[in-house]
Amino acid sequence: MSANRGGDNRGRGRGRDPPIGGGSPSTHQPSASRGRFRRGGRGRGGGSDVVFGGPAASADQRLATSTELVKSLKSTPYDCVRPTRPGFGTLGRPGVLRANFFPVKFPKTGIIYDHHIEITPKTDLKSIRTRLFALLEQSAHPGWQEYVPFIAHDGSARLVSSKRLPQPLDIPILFLQEGQAQPSQHDRTYTFSITLTQELNSSDLDSFIHGDPNFRYHDPSPIISAHNLVLQYHASHNGVRVRKNAYFFPPRRRAMELSIGVDAWRGFFMPARPVYKELMINVGICMSAFYKAGNLARALMEFQERSAGAIPWRFAQRLRVTISYLGYRQTKVVQRITSTTARTTSFQCDEFNATMTIEQYFMQKHHITLTYPDLPVIKLFGPNANHSTYVPPELCEILPGQPFRGNLDDEQTDLMLRHARKRPVDNARAILNDGVPMLGLRRNNQKLTNFGISVSRNMAGIPFRELPPPGVSYRDSKPVNVNNGSWNILDVKFHLGGVVKSWWILVVTEQRPIFNGHDDPQLTALWKGFAGKCQRSGMTGISPDSAPTLLNVALVDPTNDPDRQESLGRIRSTIRDNQAQHGTPSFVLVLLSKRDSYIYPGIKRICDVELGIHTIHMLSNKVLTDPRRQDQYFSNVALKVNTKLGGINHKIDDWSLQWLTKTKTMLVGMDVTHPGPGSIEGTPSIAAVVASVDGNFAQFPASMRCQETKKEMITELTAMMIERLKRYQEVNKSLPERVYVFRCGVSNAQFDIVLQAELPQITDAFKRVNPRGGSGKPYRPQLTIVICGKANHARMWPPDASADKDGNPRPGTVVDQGITAIFDFDFYLQTHAALNGHAKPKRYTVLYDESRLGADEIQQGINTTSYLYARATKAVSFMPPTYYAELACKRGRCYLNDFFSGTGTTDEEEERAQVFGAARRAWGNGIHPNLAGSMFYI
Repeated sequence: MSANRGGDNRGRGRGRDPPIGGGSPSTHQPSASRGRFRRGGRGRGGGSDVVFGGPAASADQRLATSTELVKSLKSTPYDCVRPTRPGFGTLGRPGVLRANFFPVKFPKTGIIYDHHIEITPKTDLKSIRTRLFALLEQSAHPGWQEYVPFIAHDGSARLVSSKRLPQPLDIPILFLQEGQAQPSQHDRTYTFSITLTQELNSSDLDSFIHGDPNFRYHDPSPIISAHNLVLQYHASHNGVRVRKNAYFFPPRRRAMELSIGVDAWRGFFMPARPVYKELMINVGICMSAFYKAGNLARALMEFQERSAGAIPWRFAQRLRVTISYLGYRQTKVVQRITSTTARTTSFQCDEFNATMTIEQYFMQKHHITLTYPDLPVIKLFGPNANHSTYVPPELCEILPGQPFRGNLDDEQTDLMLRHARKRPVDNARAILNDGVPMLGLRRNNQKLTNFGISVSRNMAGIPFRELPPPGVSYRDSKPVNVNNGSWNILDVKFHLGGVVKSWWILVVTEQRPIFNGHDDPQLTALWKGFAGKCQRSGMTGISPDSAPTLLNVALVDPTNDPDRQESLGRIRSTIRDNQAQHGTPSFVLVLLSKRDSYIYPGIKRICDVELGIHTIHMLSNKVLTDPRRQDQYFSNVALKVNTKLGGINHKIDDWSLQWLTKTKTMLVGMDVTHPGPGSIEGTPSIAAVVASVDGNFAQFPASMRCQETKKEMITELTAMMIERLKRYQEVNKSLPERVYVFRCGVSNAQFDIVLQAELPQITDAFKRVNPRGGSGKPYRPQLTIVICGKANHARMWPPDASADKDGNPRPGTVVDQGITAIFDFDFYLQTHAALNGHAKPKRYTVLYDESRLGADEIQQGINTTSYLYARATKAVSFMPPTYYAELACKRGRCYLNDFFSGTGTTDEEEERAQVFGAARRAWGNGIHPNLAGSMFYI
């Protein structure tokens, strides 16, 4: 299967893309002889000279001494906890590319004064705090006003300054709403108490980034975060912060609509990172959903008009609105949308000593005649929990720049992703021409100047290498041709075919039947075609000459069964009754007419947890297509079926597996998934641990648990690792001598927590497993823990010789210097080909290593192992064990779908505990024993 052309707006017939960013190469990127870089194939991508308007990138001069750092670190005693870099890799074809990291200059001997802010009286309302900080910056209080140009703050409790502030420093602030000219008797005065907590020496940061061995264990986070406050000051005052280090800006052109009242906005990440001899700012592109600004009544009417009268409950998710009927603008937060209107909602009004409706009150009190009195009334949060405000929606204006806090459905998510996928050249243009000025990183930023900070105009030039792919083979065939990380599987057989004892087809029918009975020619052709594909691929027990058991379930109309429980009851009864009569099939092929938020996860729960039956789902509109596409679809599904049944689809060559097979090794993948904005509060998080059981590293059974909500560290890791080790022992009659753990989903700040909370559980599991026929010594394999960082924002632009047709780096591109950590053993590796948009490398950090892995060994090892992903004929973007753990977590969400996809919030801790307890009971014992030893989740 060849890669698809990437991204939208590929520039067909547009001619040459103009240079972007402008300017000559920076002093960080000395000029080199001009190379001729392809633009990605006739206007489809971006060669570096065309994209960046200058000579080909050359490596930053600071990296000339990077090998000296490695030598000095090698001279120190080896520590398996956060080991230092053993050296730089040498395997592969070298080159220099550009990455979206911009050098930051700071005073080497300067001091940043760090302060704590206390506000009295205390307020936890974000809207009030935001307004108070705006008033603080406008304050003319003596002994404060002259220092304002030299401060930056987080809008909460921290303030940094480049000048020493008077101490003690107490600043009174009279709270006035925006636009309020005169204070009223109800307005409060707050006091800001700003207290110096520490002096941050830039010389310490300079010693750290230069790799001084005395600073190996130095924590640079206080001064790095201080620099982030300064670097992000402009963005925080001109954009909208959605999450840490990410700022969004209103679209310059018409926004992409995702759904009623919700648009897609583009933003930029901008975290500061310490790298060798440099502080860098990593500027990356991101997308998020935002509410449309405008009148709330019109938004409600549009929603009701386009959704058959439904009430848009998502507007109750803490939407901020402004009201102005008191003569000045106030910002309020929506608590909920009521079920009654201004005309029907009445209350006892003490002011007029009468019972009156909302409509009557606004007429008498404010002389406002409502235009839409029959729309639901909006309940707004008042000054405290006991005082809410009821306001007609036409008097509420939705504030611009508010992130959407609900869940996007699959269609909306796909639309967002399509909008986000851009060619590398387009992303470079967006970063240099839009992102850098929007974020205030140009030289005219007075705040940066006042702290002695400046940011380079150009991206860093860094060395890279392109690693070779492994050899990929199938049974009874020559090695396949691997091209740009993928290959075709025409007329090949799986290395080990699964055995099918029996199989069923379950046709799930909505209002309109998919087939006209069991004898429908389309249905017959479908099962014969799929059975033939499985048979030709090497699976046994399945044939186009032997019909499967055909079942049909007609679902209840969703309007009469909104949560689909009655429909799922019918499916459960049908499968259970046939299982009782005919025994358990090897798998059930489920045919669905469309995606559904209830039916698919419901079937997975019924079969995985309750009945112990493998299921494979197909969408009828995808499978009932032209023969060529259908054959490809069957091939992809056959990969899943064979893997579920314990088969081995393909192998890589022995040399590429040597890093795992020279000593008996068990590969482990770990991940945790958390409830999102659309989940019921108190919904558990789900943890998954997968581990290999065979020497071909094809089969990875899983252990799963639900645990405390939004807890990233795995609570029951000891028990889960014991399960994986015992399963390995059952299959191999011995235990592994090495265990390589690939942990996904943790940030840099959580590295030490992994060492403190998860490492002891893993080693405890070793103690609790007994070797068979051993010498009585406790079992203790060599252990390595590697963090797989998916959520990084590094992007790369390679020269022509190492770019694919869209201007992306080719599979196997590795970077281990220039933008990597100073003391830690980490690297960026892109193992896959980007089908659409800009390829995203993964960052790997060796967190704990008793095997003393070398740079080439682990870099090429991960690169080649990425070709072993079972359900694809291409290299995947990160290590298969972590990919499998992520899939297992997603499957676990199906088992608690009513909680993950539920609605409503709970304010009391007791109620959240009740939700958690109900979810634990619904989880029960987890996976059915029939499936526990398989890759049921694939």
